[in-house]
Amino acid sequence: MDFEVRPYDRADRADVHRIGADTAFFGEPIEAFLDDRRLWCDAFCTYYTDLESEHSWVACAEQKVIGFLFGCVDTELQQRRWRREILAVVMWRALRGRYQLGRITWRYTAKMIQASLRGEFARVDLATYPAHLHINVEGHWRAQGAGRRLMEAYLDQLRQLGVPGIHLHTTSLNEAACRLYTRVGFRLLDAHLTRVWSHLVARPVENRCYGLGLA
Repeated sequence: MDFEVRPYDRADRADVHRIGADTAFFGEPIEAFLDDRRLWCDAFCTYYTDLESEHSWVACAEQKVIGFLFGCVDTELQQRRWRREILAVVMWRALRGRYQLGRITWRYTAKMIQASLRGEFARVDLATYPAHLHINVEGHWRAQGAGRRLMEAYLDQLRQLGVPGIHLHTTSLNEAACRLYTRVGFRLLDAHLTRVWSHLVARPVENRCYGLGLA
């Protein structure tokens, strides 16, 4: 399949947010664990599309966006900016009733808090792997090379910038994605069983972190 992979443009924002929400639950729509996709788009996508868009990429086919990669070169800085510029806005909007916050959302929130207290999230040394990425491709375009080409474009950019390493977080449920990461050169850094998805998935799930040195 002949894809065009290019830097993200502001005009791609709506398509990228839609694809992200349509694939956030292990390739399926986010409504499995959140009542309102606007909450996820505001809390997650907005940082990458509005504050660090110069490190994001899109894949296009048949003259439309069919996948994207969100990139960040300094995770510690991103976390500070996210708390200050994104989280504060999302919380204010939630308090004003902008989002639908129903049973599905509250159950997911409780499970995430419990998982954090139990230490179920994979960890990474940010001094060694400061950059990170998130990648999503529309369902019927997967396994055709778009994900690999997005990653190659971003990894080339990081090497040109002199970034020493990159990491990503995923789960054992993303089997095809984990195979792609390994083929590109990532190695598993840490993994922990999690109960976050126990009400939605029958089999055990691992939270995983993969890393790749670029120096």
